[in-house]
Amino acid sequence: MSERTAASASAGAPGTVPGALLPPTPGQTVGPFFGYALPYARGNELVEAGTPGAVRLHGTVYDGAGAPVPDALIEIWQADPAGAVVGRSGSLLRDGTFTGWGRAETDREGGYWFRTVTPGATEPGRAPFFAVTVFARGLQDRLHTRAYLPDAGAPDDGEPDDGEPDDGEPHAPGPLGAEPLLASLEPGRRATLVTSREPDGSLRFDIRLQGGPDGEEETVFLTYDTAAHGSRVHGDLQGGADA
Repeated sequence: MSERTAASASAGAPGTVPGALLPPTPGQTVGPFFGYALPYARGNELVEAGTPGAVRLHGTVYDGAGAPVPDALIEIWQADPAGAVVGRSGSLLRDGTFTGWGRAETDREGGYWFRTVTPGATEPGRAPFFAVTVFARGLQDRLHTRAYLPDAGAPDDGEPDDGEPDDGEPHAPGPLGAEPLLASLEPGRRATLVTSREPDGSLRFDIRLQGGPDGEEETVFLTYDTAAHGSRVHGDLQGGADA
C-alpha cells in the first residue's frame, strides 16, 4: 500500500488541504499470468519415464467454494531417495539430471501431476516429505506447505542411529506421529499434510486454499524462519517451519 498527500494527489483541487494525508491506496492482486513464461516443457518431469523407483505425485487444487482452480501453479522441492538435498542446476534442461525441483500448472479441472522419485529422510528419525509452493489467483504471495509420505517410518533394527547412513543406505525415516510439525497439529489439520497412496502406487495430494463447503479442512500452510535456516531450499527441506 502507498500513502498519498492531498498536495501531491490533487494539488489545487477544491476542498483539499495541502499536506493532508489521504487514506492508503488498497493493494490489488495482479494476474494471474501463470500461463505466460512460467510454465515450461517437462517442468513437472523430475525424472525420465521408466526411471527405477519413479512415482507420480498428483492432486487437485480447490478454492473455498470447493471448485477446482484451473490456473494455479505448483512447485515442489525435495530430497533424493537417499535424503540428500540436491544443489545442482539443470531444472530447465530436463536432460536426465535430477535437481529435486519441479513446476506444474493446473489443468481445467484443477489437476496437476509430477513424475519424480520418493524422497528420503533428510535427518535420522524424520519423516520424508515434498516441500510444496502454491501460486494461485487472489494470492498476493505464494503459499508454502508440505506433502508427507503416508507410509513413512521403518521397523527399528536395534542398532543406534549415529546420524550417518550405514553402508551407503539412507537414513531410517521416523513415524509420522513423531514428526514435530505433524505432532503439533490436530488430527484433522494434520491429515491435510499427508499424501495418500493410490491403488496404482501413485501419491495423491489435494490442496485446499480454504476450508470446503462440506467441512473439508483448509490445507495447513507454513511460514519459515529464513534468517535461522539460510537458503530457501535447505530451510524448506530441513525444518524451520511453523503452521
